Amino acid sequence: MAALDRFERVCGLGLDDRALRTALLAELRRTVPFDAYAWLLTDPETCVGGAPLAEVPALAELPALIRLKYLTPTNRWTSLASNTAATLVQATGGHRAASRLWDELLAGYGIDDVVSTVFRDQFGCWGFLDLWRAGAPFTAAERDLLADLSVVATPVLRRCLAPTFTVGQRDHPPQAEPVVLLLSDDLQLLDQTPRTDAYLRSLLPTEADRVPVPAGAYNVAGQLLACEHGVDTHPPSARVHLRDGLWVTLRAARLLGGSPGPGSIAVSIEPTPPAERTALYARVIGLSDREAELLGHLVAGSDTRELARRLFVSEHTVQDHLKSVFAKAGARSRRVLIAQATGAR
Repeated sequence: MAALDRFERVCGLGLDDRALRTALLAELRRTVPFDAYAWLLTDPETCVGGAPLAEVPALAELPALIRLKYLTPTNRWTSLASNTAATLVQATGGHRAASRLWDELLAGYGIDDVVSTVFRDQFGCWGFLDLWRAGAPFTAAERDLLADLSVVATPVLRRCLAPTFTVGQRDHPPQAEPVVLLLSDDLQLLDQTPRTDAYLRSLLPTEADRVPVPAGAYNVAGQLLACEHGVDTHPPSARVHLRDGLWVTLRAARLLGGSPGPGSIAVSIEPTPPAERTALYARVIGLSDREAELLGHLVAGSDTRELARRLFVSEHTVQDHLKSVFAKAGARSRRVLIAQATGAR
């Protein structure tokens, strides 16, 4: 069976996003040898990562790895064309030190080449994948196979996020006060608000001797640094699924610093507001602009007559739009649809 056929078979198994990425990497390794990888999901609007799957030798230097990835323009996922793959050797003409990530970190681990691809469709950017290899550069045929993978996997990667909007039976812990982490410019944890540790431990399985910091916190902080250095202009924020239908929004901002330098980076974490969650949900299930507009009015409380008035269409047309939305959402009632979109019980 050809590699592309194997990718399509895996994509048809109905796996969740993590299992899907794991299975595709296993199939990919059969044809494209690699020594390490990092495959992140991203917020489709901001392109900022938040759900990594990685196997890298620099795990102890993870904050440095994330920081350099965001500060490196070479083959940055935000600049890669859809349905393509690019290598470090190819992009730099063999002068790999032009990449900060390679020059300041990967070279020390004996990495000779990195091939990168982005998973993007008309609804947004859903992730990016880097494969690292020691010993030999990636070939044109291997780049082509990665490009084929992005074509096959992108819509499936997007759609498999839909179940994460199903509201779970367990109550989410109340957020009685702001949850804020303070990070240094090298993404080391400096401080946090008093209830942050308890709140995050209730959401993230974390060993007792480790601080529960969501991966998204490092990523939004890395994106803030990228904005400050003129590498990218997307806002330093990301919506990330934690568990049981709970989506949280992480945002990074620079604190005012005194002499002699800038202040630390504040990362706030809060449940994603209903309007932001609904907009994300519309992208995940692949709604058209018109359908997304209808969904927004629906969750705001509009009935069929009001929807027809707001959209300047007939009630019959509204019903046709609703049928399409229900089909894409896999929902059988407005109550279920609104619960999935907003997170309301």
